[in-house]
Amino acid sequence: MNTSRIPEFSDQSFDGMLNWFVTMSKRDLLFHPDDLPETISSIATGEPTFSANECIEAKTVLNEMFALHGDQVYEAAYPIFMKRMGLHPDA
Repeated sequence: MNTSRIPEFSDQSFDGMLNWFVTMSKRDLLFHPDDLPETISSIATGEPTFSANECIEAKTVLNEMFALHGDQVYEAAYPIFMKRMGLHPDA
């Protein structure tokens, strides 16, 4: 049985979005919210990062985030991406 690596989005607040992106980053699964998960692949191997079920789960979560919070999804993702890249978000 394959277990999904996509975290649940049970806290549907802004902080819940932040936590979702943090968890994705910690699991080395972070990707831009506008990208389709099925287009994400490992640089080292070229293999898809996500299983078919994980793609569905990630898209479902992101669709829910955008439906609830609109462009604030980007605001939640931004500091997590910056930290992941070793950069400091604008103060």
